[in-house]
Amino acid sequence: MSVALICESKCFDGKLGFYRHYSTSCNGEMRFAVYQPPQVSNELVPVLYFLSGLTCTEENFMAKAGAQRFAAKYGLMLVVPDTSPRNTGIPGEDEDWDFGTGAGFYVDARVEPWASHYRMYSYVVDELPAVIADNFPAIPDRQSIFGHSMGGHGALVCAMRNPQQYKSVSAFAPIAAPMRCPWGQKAFSRYLGNDLEAWCAYDASELVKQVGYHSQILIDQGTADKFLAEELLVDIFDKACAEVDQPLNLRYQEGYDHSYYFITSFIEDHIRHHAIALLQ
Repeated sequence: MSVALICESKCFDGKLGFYRHYSTSCNGEMRFAVYQPPQVSNELVPVLYFLSGLTCTEENFMAKAGAQRFAAKYGLMLVVPDTSPRNTGIPGEDEDWDFGTGAGFYVDARVEPWASHYRMYSYVVDELPAVIADNFPAIPDRQSIFGHSMGGHGALVCAMRNPQQYKSVSAFAPIAAPMRCPWGQKAFSRYLGNDLEAWCAYDASELVKQVGYHSQILIDQGTADKFLAEELLVDIFDKACAEVDQPLNLRYQEGYDHSYYFITSFIEDHIRHHAIALLQ
């Protein structure tokens, strides 16, 4: 599982690199970013995965979130995959900003032609961790995950479906009930078909009632987020957690929107949340 370095920069005494490799899950080239904190010069470190939102690449979070400072402070490796396969040749993959390229929704597609490439769930949960373990100074059994918007959805789903793999989970403004919102319905119907049981397997508000999670979930949500009422539906996830006594720290942040200005305002809280779980 070799990777090719695209570029690398020193950052807070660690190093930030961008990489590409051939993905068997996605049947083509995938890209990802890794921040290695300065502690890697002396020891292996835990890994914190971040899943980005619609239209993003592996670069947005690393450029805008201000996370490297705190990853260096706590000694965590940050790993950010791209949000979908690219240039697969599938007709129509670049037509919509909320489906296809940049919008893999962290599911394993079941409907062709998408099923031959769009397997982001398997990529994030299985393939990418193996690549990281083979090529970077990481502790393979100390992983956590978080994300934003579509990536917040992905992080919640990955964590609840694989509780022993991820020590902790958090999200910024997640698409929390995708079966009930236009973004989720569009993606799920085209990637997964009409089987609602397959949809439930990727819906955090359904999963939490079925399987729950072993520790408290942290979610930050801006009250001025224009997507909150129609697309994110965090209140539905909140109610689902209450039904099954799932510990949830849902913080509504007054006046904040859906942007990276919101993420960077609270990024240290999230990294600290994961550091507590990963370093204990």
